[in-house]
Amino acid sequence: MANANLNQAKSAKKDEFYTQLADIENELKHYKEHFKGKTVLCNCDDPRVSNFFHYFSYNFEQLGLKKLITTCYKSQERDLFSQNNSERAIWLEYTGDRNGNRVPDPEEIGINYLKGDGDFRSEECIELLKQADIVVTNPPFSLFREYMEQLIKYEKKFVIVGHQNAIKYKEIFPLIKDNKLWLGYGFKGGAGHFISKYDDTATAGDHREGMIRVSGVTWFTNLEIKKRHEDLILYKTYSSAEYRKYENFDAINVDKTSDIPMDYYGYIGVPITFMDKYNPEQFEIVGLGIANLGLQCGIKPYKPEHKKFRKEVQKRGAVDGDLYFVTDGVVEVPYSRILIRRKQQTPYVQSEEQLRQAAEPQGEYNGKQ
Repeated sequence: MANANLNQAKSAKKDEFYTQLADIENELKHYKEHFKGKTVLCNCDDPRVSNFFHYFSYNFEQLGLKKLITTCYKSQERDLFSQNNSERAIWLEYTGDRNGNRVPDPEEIGINYLKGDGDFRSEECIELLKQADIVVTNPPFSLFREYMEQLIKYEKKFVIVGHQNAIKYKEIFPLIKDNKLWLGYGFKGGAGHFISKYDDTATAGDHREGMIRVSGVTWFTNLEIKKRHEDLILYKTYSSAEYRKYENFDAINVDKTSDIPMDYYGYIGVPITFMDKYNPEQFEIVGLGIANLGLQCGIKPYKPEHKKFRKEVQKRGAVDGDLYFVTDGVVEVPYSRILIRRKQQTPYVQSEEQLRQAAEPQGEYNGKQ
């Protein structure tokens, strides 16, 4: 399974996935105007291997930062700072270059001990969070809901790594629907290689020594970016023969974002990978066709008289709120669908080049979710 590594991490609470510097650079280059004069917090980072600390400390002056704070959960040996061995958690503070070499030397970095273990939920770490303007890190996969709840509670701006399946969480989806949270630019091919001590058990190719490959990872943010206001180019036309309607909601089903018809203005069910192309000026998010979130947006409950299921459906069962089809008495439940509707009522005038680009494969992650 493409998400085997993620699922194993959740079940075993294995959360030590360290982001590559190149992936951080590729994402954060789109946010540079947001950092000037700001205090940045990386509160899920070990400075021995944290490329977030590396990125911000070495680009401190270029970004015009005010302060960089990093907390480390149960920090151990820190040869970088010549502190020998320690089992105590620490937090680091960097306010810029003082000796003119434009390098974050150890003597320029304030090292402070924490009373607790450095958990982001602790009172002393929350006090550091309150000082921050922007939080940038790769939080624990198993604690993503709690981590996001804390950022929202303290009204923080952020750019953080997460898995696209978090879009479906009941704690996360309402934030997306209300335009309080959206996706960043993402990882190439919808998969990330993370520095990790765990065995890479993914069946996909492109294995790298000392790393673990996780499909479906992305960046979540509430900072404005250009991408979020770019229209998705549509090229297909609607036909009732090609686009099936659901049994329990008046919407057509679309299996790939690139197949959204350009001339349909009713409700449309799209895969969660649509969020990578979502423009709030172009589309309205109506709801999510899954479990209780589906019921909240008007999806009718599953009808018990439909007894036959596909093999995949039998494994998890059809639940109230799921979108589904019925063909010859057989129930078919598609993978999670976001319900959307077009806002723009004027069909696009597109060039041949635009149509050609839109028709090309978009590199979406279409694995079974």
